[in-house]
Amino acid sequence: MAPKTTSDDDTPALDTEQAILQLAREEPELGQAAVAERLRRSGMRISASGVRYLWQKHGLETAAKRLQALVRDSDGGLAVLSDSQRRLLERATLSAQASRGRAGEEAGPDDERLDRRRVILNAAAELFSEQGYDRASIRDIANKAGLLAGSVYHHFASKDELYLAVHREGFHDVMEAVQREVDSASDPWERLTRACEVHVHLIVGGSPVHRVTGHSLALIGHDTLLAKIRPVRDDYEDLYRGLIDALPVAPGTDRSLLRLMLLGAMNWVYLWYREGRLSPQEIAATMVDMLRWGTSPR
Repeated sequence: MAPKTTSDDDTPALDTEQAILQLAREEPELGQAAVAERLRRSGMRISASGVRYLWQKHGLETAAKRLQALVRDSDGGLAVLSDSQRRLLERATLSAQASRGRAGEEAGPDDERLDRRRVILNAAAELFSEQGYDRASIRDIANKAGLLAGSVYHHFASKDELYLAVHREGFHDVMEAVQREVDSASDPWERLTRACEVHVHLIVGGSPVHRVTGHSLALIGHDTLLAKIRPVRDDYEDLYRGLIDALPVAPGTDRSLLRLMLLGAMNWVYLWYREGRLSPQEIAATMVDMLRWGTSPR
């Protein structure tokens, strides 16, 4: 049923539509009934369902969407919102994230904290990848996550800690996924191929945390951070060290150089990968085949 309006063709009059959109910007928390009443007092005839019709037309049907539009259209980002508006947007962002992650299961306090942590890690990973470590600030990360800066500091005491958490979590996730695939095969070349397929797939198609883990660590120029992350990075390289040590290759093959060359090649796939040509699995398998042809015993 079309909304009740002031025009003759049973669609919202232009001035009414503009007034509704203006209120969406000025008072985004107002509900549809409150907006309709406000406009009626101004002499405009519009029903609550008419307000909702126009909100849906412009993608503004919830208070969170109206707040997001306000942030998106403002040069100041989240700074344009009041504290109460930012808290409302934060709750809505976390609620949506939780719903997508658990397919209808009710979220408990622990789940919400984990969801919030994941939102922050993914936002940080994207900005570290796009802007680099030095240019990405905690405020930028909070804005991207739709949270208050204080919420980020509640989980991570500093940008250093957040950067390290991104890489620790990324290496841990990739290592677990690689280990599962490796355990399902017995042939040494097949085990290496499966490990590489997982690695390349996650770098080009995984979460932001997975994508940033492989390619940005050595580019930040901070020796202290590199030293702190090195243990978990070494654990991951040890997995590949074992896989390559098991390969039947020609005598005299430098297995350490082979490992470093393979990991380096995979980590740089993100620079030139274009979806629609070779799949991540095909890229990884081809890389391993090239190693196999070049190192086979004569």
